[in-house]
Amino acid sequence: MKHVLPLAVRAAKKCLHLICILLFFTIAAKAQIKKDTISYIQVLDITTGKIDTLLAVHQHFEAPNWHPDGYLLLNSYGKLYTFNLVTKSVNLLNTGFANECNNDHGFSPDKKWLAISNNNRKDTSNKPYHSAVYILPVTGGEPKLLTMKSPSYWHGWSMDGKTLAYCAERNNNYDIYTISVDGGEEKRLTTTDSLDDGPDYSTDGKYIYFNSYRTRHMQIWRMHTDGSNPEQLTFDDNSNWFAHPSPDNKSIVYIAYITDEKQSHLFGKQVKLRLMNLADKTIRDLTPVFFGGQGTINVPSWSADSKKIAFVSYSIQ
Repeated sequence: MKHVLPLAVRAAKKCLHLICILLFFTIAAKAQIKKDTISYIQVLDITTGKIDTLLAVHQHFEAPNWHPDGYLLLNSYGKLYTFNLVTKSVNLLNTGFANECNNDHGFSPDKKWLAISNNNRKDTSNKPYHSAVYILPVTGGEPKLLTMKSPSYWHGWSMDGKTLAYCAERNNNYDIYTISVDGGEEKRLTTTDSLDDGPDYSTDGKYIYFNSYRTRHMQIWRMHTDGSNPEQLTFDDNSNWFAHPSPDNKSIVYIAYITDEKQSHLFGKQVKLRLMNLADKTIRDLTPVFFGGQGTINVPSWSADSKKIAFVSYSIQ
């Protein structure tokens, strides 16, 4: 027994050394992937199909909103940035204490306010995610908390400016909810036992478009704004997410994963953007297949004239 302990100690030290080496290379590999990710901020003309790359940068940008004053709003590593469409300059937006924003953000109909989804550090629940919905002036400032429960992820703003729609997890299930712009009690609109996500209002105030896994395949749906009369719109083999109605209410754009991703919408997948004509429900591809997914088009990104869409594609060197 005299020699067993030193041998065991040496073996344990060797094992620990190997674990440290493996951990080092794992962290290094992840850091390299983050470092070598290139984000391509792009604009697509839906009539001609022409895609313009406005900026290619070694930084992970996500989810552009298009403001009629000539800039895009994007998030990157928890912060929000404006991207000037003329000068191509990128500037940090002041969001006060909210520096852990995710990619669910967007403008009010009058473009004077901004809804964001930010980690609520005051949430003491034992849930793994604490995202909450806040609003603040579009020019920046201190956010006001709207959703008292977490996690909540903003996706749509009613055309009268009075109501926000969001995806939220309550009792271990993600559904679609709405809340007054003044806060208060939330209203649950969907009750399926699967994921309902991405609610976005039509500009005529009649529908909320969303994606749902209720058929055990992710498809685009719509319902009346009170949650009644759900209607399935897509029926293909793609995994379809984040339908955004155009300002002229003639079409919706959405992202299609070309493989069945179940209830996930991960980064780093083969995807394409598609357009549905709402008059006859015909669908066409807007883009070829590209490397994207999470962050490409999570939020409304139409230009005000309904002619163009902003999105982000990626590459990893």
